[in-house]
Amino acid sequence: MSSRTLALALAGLAMPALCAGIDRTPPGYRAVGNIAATRWPYFAGSIIPVRVDGFPVPYRVALAGAGSLSDGGRYLVPENVTPGTATLIAGNAMGLAVRSVRLGNPPSAARAFLAVASYDDGIVFHDARDFSVLGVLSTGGAPSDATIDRTGRLAATDTQGSAVTVASLAPWSVSHVDGVPLGDEVAIDDATRAIFVTNRDVNGNGALTRIAPGGQISHVVTGQTAEGLAIDSRRHIVYVANVNDGTVAAVDARSMRVVRRFSAIARIFSLALSPDGLRLYGISNQSAGSPFAAPGGAVAIDLARAVPRVVARSGDLTFPLGVALDAASGTLFVTDESLDVVDVLDARTLKPKRPALPTCRTPWKPALAPDGRRLYVPCARDDAVDVFDTASLHRVAGAPFRTGTYPLAVAVWPARGSGAR
Repeated sequence: MSSRTLALALAGLAMPALCAGIDRTPPGYRAVGNIAATRWPYFAGSIIPVRVDGFPVPYRVALAGAGSLSDGGRYLVPENVTPGTATLIAGNAMGLAVRSVRLGNPPSAARAFLAVASYDDGIVFHDARDFSVLGVLSTGGAPSDATIDRTGRLAATDTQGSAVTVASLAPWSVSHVDGVPLGDEVAIDDATRAIFVTNRDVNGNGALTRIAPGGQISHVVTGQTAEGLAIDSRRHIVYVANVNDGTVAAVDARSMRVVRRFSAIARIFSLALSPDGLRLYGISNQSAGSPFAAPGGAVAIDLARAVPRVVARSGDLTFPLGVALDAASGTLFVTDESLDVVDVLDARTLKPKRPALPTCRTPWKPALAPDGRRLYVPCARDDAVDVFDTASLHRVAGAPFRTGTYPLAVAVWPARGSGAR
């Protein structure tokens, strides 16, 4: 990008702004705004909303460098971008804002990494060894969850919009599937390669969306406010937690029919499924100190029966939220958003195996490494991810590490069964 290109872009925004603002701004004063962006490089295929702090909308936006601007004021990073920088400029009668953004190479499938769903920034990629940031895939929305399958296909929700972002590692490509409103959790079925997303609200009801490998979309109503998600690929069943009616819906992954719905626990928010598909764990996201005025907890549900029923129940938990099952050690990890701890429960009895693990603020959806050796805990209010060794339950060196703003989930590559090293 030449200095002449930047100067022309600035002039195109500054002159109308200054002329229009003569009667409204004090002599010699013009607000300087800030365009929100990360300091890390953006990957090809990113969609970056141009948001300005420092002066009000509307404002005009210009670009100097690779890519294009959409009508909605979003910067689109091209698929064939080369590493470098681009400059975003925004202006109106109240002021100007200029921001240089870095553009970088996408992650390699040959490298182990973590993909962190950051509500404000997109998907932030970290080296799995030293946790350094590799770059960011900005999805143009607010991702609440991310997952990656064994073929190297990553999917991320938009919890405030209606699109799912899908990225493939080798070769790197990014696409966006619209028609998936208010996505909460996402998972990919190993058997069919379909992407499943829970929807908090579709026309007044909670729902499950399936995105087939060819891109076809189908929905089914599951209950009230669908959030948690677990897939039994062997039996082609998708389990959905319906928070506001306390039920779990079992959906046929191929026909997208609800085959049964059963009561679980009040405010059931998160799910985890045993590897044999016979035991489902549910987390009640409430507390005695909340407006619901009832303690939270965890339950284990026996799915082998004609009518699934609760066979184990934890003691009262302060404000449980997310869950991860380490089947090899028989341990259930439950994050608590009030106490900032991870409860460590026996997966059979749901009794504590040891004192809770202190962690960073507002731990959200925990994730186990595919080999089960590490537990990753995104902490929303600390913009950080904590990491524990599952054998010793000690924090690993370098953790917690900084990531994007308001992280909610972590996906790990290589995924189980990927064959990548």
